[in-house]
Amino acid sequence: MVSIDVQNAYVDFPIFDAKTRSLKKKVLGKVGGKIGTESKVPIIEALQDITLSLREGDRVGLVGHNGAGKSTLLRLLSGIYEPTRGLARVQGKVAPVFDLGVGMDPEISGYENIMIRGLFLGMTRKQMEKRVDDIAEFTELGDYLQMPLRTYSTGMRVRLALGVVTTIDPEILILDEGIGAVDAAFLNKARDRLVDLVNRSGMLVFASHADDLLLELCTTAIWMDEGRMKMRGGLREVLTAYKGRDPFENISAEAAQRIDAAPAVQGGE
Repeated sequence: MVSIDVQNAYVDFPIFDAKTRSLKKKVLGKVGGKIGTESKVPIIEALQDITLSLREGDRVGLVGHNGAGKSTLLRLLSGIYEPTRGLARVQGKVAPVFDLGVGMDPEISGYENIMIRGLFLGMTRKQMEKRVDDIAEFTELGDYLQMPLRTYSTGMRVRLALGVVTTIDPEILILDEGIGAVDAAFLNKARDRLVDLVNRSGMLVFASHADDLLLELCTTAIWMDEGRMKMRGGLREVLTAYKGRDPFENISAEAAQRIDAAPAVQGGE
């Protein structure tokens, strides 16, 4: 049974070379959170007092402005970051997808990169060998798959990476918002594969600014602000509070019933 339990967790980053207040503000703008003032060394308090319990079947969206702590929370839930204080326990095989290009080598062919990217995401070589033809057909890259990745355009690289990502079998799927930053026509083609990927996963946590993708993939949500969980609950409820309007007022009755009936994310205040 997959699960994630976080109790009163903090993630701090000391900035040892921040000699001026202007530099501190510049760093803060990129990382998010708050600057701690009690220490001689400036501390970026990227996450503060996070308590959260996730179980199999949860489909959670993370919302908030850039620098609010969404990506840091994803890395905590993935086990990439350990809490500075508090506890974080992850049970299950995690597939973190933060950057579609991670694990790909520009000097080798598309076919070889399919294998490497799959291994990077936790698949076995035998599993990837069974998926190569399906991935190749999906990408529509044809003979380019025999050429080095450095010859690809950005859009072609995204097609290759998205083709691999949507074939994995994760227990815990952690998606960052960058997965939505692809060509609109190709994303529409990939939408069914993304939905199927989420359905195959035991748990999903997805950070995104795209309401339509959140509606498609998630049922509950967490609103992050300055490294804290400002609100959690049903997807519609949280997004309405975050945006100041109901982003789903024109959706179908079936979709509205699905998101409104979803259980809230468990966690402390």
